[in-house]
Amino acid sequence: MCERERVSETKTAALQYRFDGPEDAPVLVLGPSLGTTWHMWDRQVPELSKNWRVIRFDMPGHGGAPAHPVDSVGELARRVLATLDELGVQRFGFAGCALGGAIGAELALRNPHRVASLALIATSPRFGTADEFRQRGVIVRTNGLDPIARSSPERWFTPGFAAAQPAITDWAVQMVRTTDPGCYIAACEALAAFDIRAELASIGVPTLVLVGSEDQVTGQGEARTLVAGIPDARLAVVPGASHLAPVEQPAAVTDLLVRHFSSAWQAAPDTHATGQHAITAPPVKPVLAPPPAAPVAEIAAVEQPVATDARPDAYAQGMKVRREVLGDAHVDRAMDAADEFSADFQDLVTRYAWGEIWNRQGLDRRTRSCVTLTALVAGGHLDELAFHTRAALRNGLTPAEIKEVLLQAAVYCGVPAANSAFRVAQKVIREETTPQE
Repeated sequence: MCERERVSETKTAALQYRFDGPEDAPVLVLGPSLGTTWHMWDRQVPELSKNWRVIRFDMPGHGGAPAHPVDSVGELARRVLATLDELGVQRFGFAGCALGGAIGAELALRNPHRVASLALIATSPRFGTADEFRQRGVIVRTNGLDPIARSSPERWFTPGFAAAQPAITDWAVQMVRTTDPGCYIAACEALAAFDIRAELASIGVPTLVLVGSEDQVTGQGEARTLVAGIPDARLAVVPGASHLAPVEQPAAVTDLLVRHFSSAWQAAPDTHATGQHAITAPPVKPVLAPPPAAPVAEIAAVEQPVATDARPDAYAQGMKVRREVLGDAHVDRAMDAADEFSADFQDLVTRYAWGEIWNRQGLDRRTRSCVTLTALVAGGHLDELAFHTRAALRNGLTPAEIKEVLLQAAVYCGVPAANSAFRVAQKVIREETTPQE
């Protein structure tokens, strides 16, 4: 067995990676979840590396990897692909957990000729809501990673495992605690924007969807949505496992991965596509039996695009920016409250304020938030100040920077106006930056 650890530094990639296994074996790439390192796969590697050339990588800023923040799953996938290009790997299998699984799905969608087979562990076509991940980013920006680190074991492991394995629990906490905060926040932004529900049918490789029976983060509902949408997908539920099933139930996960990649590895479409990695495959073993039929009708209903009236680009762009800045919950309330009398006003706000002004390239969103807060203080618009304070936090302003904006406004807009603004902003900041226990 050959082992190497390196950092790839190309124009498009900055990934830390490690090799295990025979140099002439087909390549299997393992992608970690948010907040973890390649060590989450330590218990799988001895068995997998018998038949595969295993490549593990760390996300930017994780495990000591270079801290080059990436705020989209697509860009993370491109960095993985650039690293593989640098290594001369053309065709590969891919197994990923959570964010790592999202990267694998993105690779299968955008580069189907490169991906031979896929395993998605604790993965969802859309992870929760964008608001949840942007809220997490606000908490990290304000409090650092310690609150997230301390709560990681309860998200990742079943209570019994966490209690019985204090060393692994401590390892999980320290792994998150030593992650670069900026890279963690960027990864939260990547998950906030990730949504491939409408594209699942385009994943054309054999796919294993694996989920822990006790996973409360991305559970069986999300797994069955993947299985219903991906044409050649099978479901495996691992008993007694939560979100980090490869760590909590290593033997079961390893066996499932070996069986899947041994039987489902696709040959390259043509011989010129790749070298030895395209044509060599491990010995074939029995194919996983299909799971009991999932409630496809119910799941498929989620996948269908919702019919909407045709809108000019300004409206679509405005709605996208409005949701990213203010959050889905706020925008949904505003749109749900619109009736025949106020609908045209909401349309105007979306097109003009968000589609035309907030979408201009001349200022970044942090600066626009500073300008907006000052204008709202001057106008005494305290309701709008509340949700734009929340937006400012999401746009990257810290509480200390918001304080400075309000102090500046006190000089030019008046102390009474700033006094009211401080009261409103203080309440919002406390709500948004207090970690949930």
